[in-house]
Amino acid sequence: MERLVRWVRRHGWTVDLPLYGVFVFLAPSWSGEEPWTTRAFPMLFLLPLLVRRRFPRTVAVLTIAGAAAVYSNDVWAYDRGRTELAMAVVLFNLVKRRDRWFAAVIAVAIVVLGVQWVALYVPDSINPAFTVLGILPLHIAAWALGEFFRKQEELTLEEQKRDDAQTRAAVAEERTRIARELHDVLAHSMSVIVLNAEGAKLARHRDPAAVDRTLGTIVHTGRDALAELRRLLEVLHAGEPARSPQPTLAELRELVDQSGRAVALDVTGDPGALPASAALQAYRIVQEALTNMIKHAPADATGRVGVAFALPEVRIEVTNTGGHSPPAPALPSSGRGLTGMRQRVEMYHGELTAGPLPDGGYRVRATLVVRP
Repeated sequence: MERLVRWVRRHGWTVDLPLYGVFVFLAPSWSGEEPWTTRAFPMLFLLPLLVRRRFPRTVAVLTIAGAAAVYSNDVWAYDRGRTELAMAVVLFNLVKRRDRWFAAVIAVAIVVLGVQWVALYVPDSINPAFTVLGILPLHIAAWALGEFFRKQEELTLEEQKRDDAQTRAAVAEERTRIARELHDVLAHSMSVIVLNAEGAKLARHRDPAAVDRTLGTIVHTGRDALAELRRLLEVLHAGEPARSPQPTLAELRELVDQSGRAVALDVTGDPGALPASAALQAYRIVQEALTNMIKHAPADATGRVGVAFALPEVRIEVTNTGGHSPPAPALPSSGRGLTGMRQRVEMYHGELTAGPLPDGGYRVRATLVVRP
């Protein structure tokens, strides 16, 4: 049904066909011996109605002029039904096109023509006021229908704008999500790879076995990063249905081991009841906090990751000590790490605090509120 309505709106002539059928049906029963050309004249001024959508004011003026010509001739004057209907159509058209001022002028002209017709052709035995008022409901209905259809069009336009705005917002949100995912994946994986490569370079003459282990960590981290990037590219190309399973809290141990630092992991509570999306946010928060530790903490700094499931809250705390060795060479930073964590926490109406500790270390605390 909706498709039919849209098709009719695009093809206005489908509405004109029944309208002209009504004009033919309303033809008066002619008396006398007038030629057919004389009888057909009142139909000529109806022809401009075919282009009323393109030239609404011009057609309205021509229709009023034609009506005045009809009502001034004794032969055509009784073709009142079609004449009044034609004027109602142009009145409706003007109102629908939001041209109320010009529609008001046409309405006054219609009333004047109605009074003229009554004065010339209504017998004294008939109440002239009743005759004038009797035709007004048609034009009032035409004005009301014009207002109704105008409001419908405005409502449809507003709905389209709202749908477009929602679509743009959804696209922007998805881009932000993917950008955040890319940042977390690349920042963590590249930090691990660079720092392990530097460590392998320093240890290649002293401890070949450590170099082999370090290279294994680099290979494993690189493969994981490529898999994550491939998944995100699939989302970009195929949209929502292409999403594969996201990292979960069950992989936290591997994430901690991958950091190459002495980091203790403490998980309490039951993670099984946690929604997959909330598990992903927790995983990414831990990942970003460990990335910051890898980037900024000295090589001998130790850390601790604590995740407590006490639904409806998930509490996350990642800390590292200050260490005693000189800090590692600074790695490039996007400055979006804390911003990304804050956005993830806000998604679940939680809180995020991050800052240095008295011993020179750093702590990140986050809570996620998982509502049923």
